Amino acid sequence: MAGLLQKTPLMGKDSPWLSGIRKRGWDSFVKQGIPTAKTEAWKYTKPRDLAAEDFVVSKISMSEASKIDLPFDCYYIRFENGWFCPSQSNLPQGVEVVPLIEVALLKPHLQKYFCSLAQVDGNPFVALNQAYLQEGVFIKIENNINLQKPLAIINHTTTESANIFFNLRNIIVVDKDSSATIVEYHTYSGEAKSRYLANIVNEIYLASGAELNHYKVQSEAFKANHISFSVASLKKDSSYNSFCLQKGANIGRNETLVKMHEEGAKTEVNSAYLMNGWATLDTTTNIEHLAPCTSSHQLIKGVIGGEAKGVFQGKIHIAPHAIKTEGNQLHKALLLTDTAEVDVKPELEIFADDVKCSHGATSGELDAEQLFYMRSRGIGLSEARQILIDAYLDEVITKISNEKIKDWIKLFAQEKSK
Repeated sequence: MAGLLQKTPLMGKDSPWLSGIRKRGWDSFVKQGIPTAKTEAWKYTKPRDLAAEDFVVSKISMSEASKIDLPFDCYYIRFENGWFCPSQSNLPQGVEVVPLIEVALLKPHLQKYFCSLAQVDGNPFVALNQAYLQEGVFIKIENNINLQKPLAIINHTTTESANIFFNLRNIIVVDKDSSATIVEYHTYSGEAKSRYLANIVNEIYLASGAELNHYKVQSEAFKANHISFSVASLKKDSSYNSFCLQKGANIGRNETLVKMHEEGAKTEVNSAYLMNGWATLDTTTNIEHLAPCTSSHQLIKGVIGGEAKGVFQGKIHIAPHAIKTEGNQLHKALLLTDTAEVDVKPELEIFADDVKCSHGATSGELDAEQLFYMRSRGIGLSEARQILIDAYLDEVITKISNEKIKDWIKLFAQEKSK
């Protein structure tokens, strides 16, 4: 654990408020420690490599951010090895993007948004992230703003000989009757077997009538570790729609917590994961219906080959007074080899009457008859397998509402699954 707890210089050390937040995170991580096989929330995803003693906290680079552009028009926010690069596009009026540390030190009226949703208790990597609180952005979209172009958050890691380690925290506030699309893209360049740890936390606040589409692509190095926790708070008639494509990484854990506090709130939390080798990719969701007339829908699909392991843990919680609520959850896995593995733990906690809830989980192999049919028509085995995999994933990818983002993610999945 000493490899993750290092006395590194941080900005704002003279601020009692910020120092107090960091200390609470540090103390909580020391108390909880790195999860083990006995930690219920992590029993299927053993963070075996995160106890390494050779982590090196990423140092700021004076070089410019790598020029990674997406194949559609968008505003850019860029990070290099976990450090903010102030080169984002010009933003329209009513949209503000500020480095997190600047907000923490110079805008005390916004401090209420810091570390309020992502709780350290029971979340050791959230606590670790809070202990290093500095890097990230504060995004504010004012009332009645319809952001016409997506806002892309690019985190690029330049792999080095050192086993670098960095923490990012983004706070996203969408005010009343506003809408926006955010694309979160984690990628790397360098040796495919490079080791590093990215620890990401997103705190998302949606006011009444607000809508946020949150799309994420996580494509890390073969031996990298990617731990992510996103929590969204929804007010009356707001909508949070998310999609995550996970691939790459030694250990990748994408955890989402959605709290629907008021009537009419709704959420879709969909994802797809593809892996090979010895990777472990974990999708964990916790959807809390805390008010009447709320709805949630989840579809998770995985493609697992080699000796890789897929994990899905999904919980739907219905509070005692959350009547007329609908919550649906479905996980499907496609196993490409006899050595591939999937562990699934769906849960329903229902404390109210007059609700509609369901959950399900299936796993299987590629259809032998369909493969035979395509091969009999002159299609090679590799191509036939890829066609079936693409068709299998299409069900969840088509839930992305933005056509250009959908096409990009679909091509990305096809290219990386070959």
